[in-house]
Amino acid sequence: MANVPSLIFVTGGVRSGKSSFAERKALELAAETGGNLIYFATGVPSDVEMEERISKHQQDRAAGKYQWKTVEQSSDIGLRAVEFTKRDTILLDCVTTLLNNELFATETSWDNSFLESVKERIFNGITKIKEQSKTIIVVSNEVVYEPIHEKELVFTYGRLLGHIHRQLVKDADEAYLVEAGIPIMMKGMKA
Repeated sequence: MANVPSLIFVTGGVRSGKSSFAERKALELAAETGGNLIYFATGVPSDVEMEERISKHQQDRAAGKYQWKTVEQSSDIGLRAVEFTKRDTILLDCVTTLLNNELFATETSWDNSFLESVKERIFNGITKIKEQSKTIIVVSNEVVYEPIHEKELVFTYGRLLGHIHRQLVKDADEAYLVEAGIPIMMKGMKA
């Protein structure tokens, strides 16, 4: 068995196929290592569209030949790390939703101290899960395709997400950008 990556980062635009690619990658790794498949969902069904997206993801996983275990945690994801073992392949979907949840969980002003604490909570959570599992695949969205300079709130969010993405790519064994359903390897070794 080849070296199994411990952190894989997958990003792309909205509806780019990144979650489907990440799920296929998780299935391949679990089949190779014989481990458990865990879908770590950060989404909160806040409106009809989100409810439909969550339901579709659940149906897609249920229809497959592999059994996924679903863990739901919308913020402070590190609290769930103790539930995982070194046999687990974990798909965390997604960082942008997690960031939203962390930022809007309280009425706190978005000063530098608060933003830094949010970033650290996300990194620490991913690191704790990575240390407890065989592999964690982290999915996120690219928002740099959208105009973010006009609104301070959106600019701050985009800048913070950019910092998170850079750190995740730095720490990742493999990193992919998915465009129109095609994964493009940004970092890692090709087989």
